[in-house]
Amino acid sequence: MNTWSRRAFLAASGAGIVRWALAGESRVVSRRPNVILMVSDDQGSADVGCYGAADLHTPNLDALAARGTRFTSFYVAAPICSPSRGALLTGRYPRRNGLDTNAGGDTGLPESEITLATLFKDAGYHTAVFGKWHLGMKEGMAPTARGFDEFFGHKEGCIDNYSHFFYWSGPNRHDLWRNNEEAHEDGAFFPDLMTREALRFLEEHRGEPFFLYLPYNLPHYPMQARPEFEALYEGMDQPRRRYAAFVSNLDHCVGQVIDRVDALGLRENTLILFLSDNGHSVEERAFQGGGSAGAFRGHKFDLWEGGIRTPCILSWPGAVPEGRVSAQVVSAMDWLPTLAGYCGLESPDIKLDGRNIAETIAHPEQTVDGGELHWMIREHWAVRKGPWKLLANVPGDKPAAGKASGPGMFLVNLDEDPGETINRAVDHPEIVEELSRLHQVWMQDTEG
Repeated sequence: MNTWSRRAFLAASGAGIVRWALAGESRVVSRRPNVILMVSDDQGSADVGCYGAADLHTPNLDALAARGTRFTSFYVAAPICSPSRGALLTGRYPRRNGLDTNAGGDTGLPESEITLATLFKDAGYHTAVFGKWHLGMKEGMAPTARGFDEFFGHKEGCIDNYSHFFYWSGPNRHDLWRNNEEAHEDGAFFPDLMTREALRFLEEHRGEPFFLYLPYNLPHYPMQARPEFEALYEGMDQPRRRYAAFVSNLDHCVGQVIDRVDALGLRENTLILFLSDNGHSVEERAFQGGGSAGAFRGHKFDLWEGGIRTPCILSWPGAVPEGRVSAQVVSAMDWLPTLAGYCGLESPDIKLDGRNIAETIAHPEQTVDGGELHWMIREHWAVRKGPWKLLANVPGDKPAAGKASGPGMFLVNLDEDPGETINRAVDHPEIVEELSRLHQVWMQDTEG
């Protein structure tokens, strides 16, 4: 048994000194820790080597997990890009923060919402986002209006990685920006441009606290991996081959950033968090698949586990348990209060749906009541409390063998049936009633 028996944290106001204790040993740094938040795009629940993908080459993400804690019951707040990312940055359900669908046109994260970037910037951190924004095109919804000092990337949901044009609806349009001005680097591979900006940022701000948000556009379509990563999977069947190459390309980008953090001597004072925004895509533009949810059912757009249960790794050597696996139920909305707590910042004085999970991380072997979690997309909704999860109006409903399932209800015990294969709604009407009631209460609480 290792010595991660207790974690106490406090920030000394004014002096910018952070102190934490691990198993009775006190460690002090002269400045608040840096934070790097990495988000992949449409990456399947099982699509990292350390999550069971024996056919994928992901050495950098596997190494990150070896130097941190890997979560196996981590949930995003939505099975599509914008609501998931908006909830991550605000600590609030999409229904509460006002962005419950993909951003586009005039739709985006309301300007009244407080983001992680605002929180860090107000505390004196230098903040930047390089990659996919997808939280609003309007001026007041742009990254530099939401707490970020710097932005380089695209504002729509996807771009061609070489022309940097958005081709997927309406007229073709160029979508590459530096802050609020269009940037033109025709023919340059966008993930490499992202990485270039991240490495520059690390060099320039190595001497001050920073918050770096890297929302990748990999392995989202169009799947345009560099040739050296395609070569890793010669002989693999399509569409897995295209997808696998793009996952390895993502892993390479992540590795370059971590290597630079190490080279600058910042690793022990930098908290690195990696997660996927939702499950893998089976859209036509993604060749109907390629990703994997492993033992789970479903994919992007679903409220089955494969749509909302994703990889998540947290690493902060010397402060977060290393080489640990946590089965505790954790939500993406938990990261705002948790990161604020780690860095000695005050959470915003508004209704948050996330909770500070620092103690849960420090004691992954303990069972912690995760409360309840809710999801909603169009007419579909789901709620989880303890091992029980109730889904309503969900495509692909399978009634229990020889029994009718209740009107549009699918009840599953995830401890017994993580693949969501058996509908227990008829067997446990009292649980269906309880979880349905919780959903109605949640609907009222998050309305408007």
